[in-house]
Amino acid sequence: MQLKDLDTIEKKIQSLARIIKSGDKEAIKENELALQIKAGLEQGKSVRGLGFSQEEMDLIHSFNLITSKPVMYVCNVDEASVKTGNAYVTRVKEAVAAENAEVLIIGAKIEADITELETYDERQMFLEELGLEEPGVNRLIRQAYHLLNLQTYFTAGVKEVRAWTIRKGMTAPQAAGVIHSDFEKGFIRAEVMKYNDYITLGSESAVKEAGKLWNATSTKAFFMSNLTRMLPKSVMTVF
Repeated sequence: MQLKDLDTIEKKIQSLARIIKSGDKEAIKENELALQIKAGLEQGKSVRGLGFSQEEMDLIHSFNLITSKPVMYVCNVDEASVKTGNAYVTRVKEAVAAENAEVLIIGAKIEADITELETYDERQMFLEELGLEEPGVNRLIRQAYHLLNLQTYFTAGVKEVRAWTIRKGMTAPQAAGVIHSDFEKGFIRAEVMKYNDYITLGSESAVKEAGKLWNATSTKAFFMSNLTRMLPKSVMTVF
């Protein structure tokens, strides 16, 4: 992957050479980054481990380099090593320490055995016997979402409850737009309450009476652990 990126960045530098002669500031900045990337790749380093700032990475993403993308290393171990890992896991962690990568320990044999169990109680009993709190696949999903800066929210209606994947930091209108663009375009405001307040107080009216229901503007980020009623031109309730 690094060799492929090296080929890509060399071509990028060649294409920028013609543009920077005109004094284009953006091209000059891109060329400086490209030269740093080339030097790092020639040293056997991945782009994600070269210490670029978030602003620089935002620009580098346009280069479409494979090793600039987030990565997760999944270590498949035996039953005895599934909780704390082993020497091989330690070596993997040391090798990728500079990459800001996720390292996940999982026992594929254990996961296969879990899928063979028919009921939730059987699966929980099996996990308890191994000293585990949950299946490894659950952690795999969570860490993948964290790595990709994603989160899930739910919409609840009479007929169904559905899950929607959004990027962290999206505003309420943007989150609604994942369902349908009309919800984002027609957004007016959102009524928000914390989930724990709703459970503790028992109803929406009680939350409102306690002064714990507030209106959110379109500029506020959409947070998990909140209950949100979107108020676009067509009303929709979002959990």
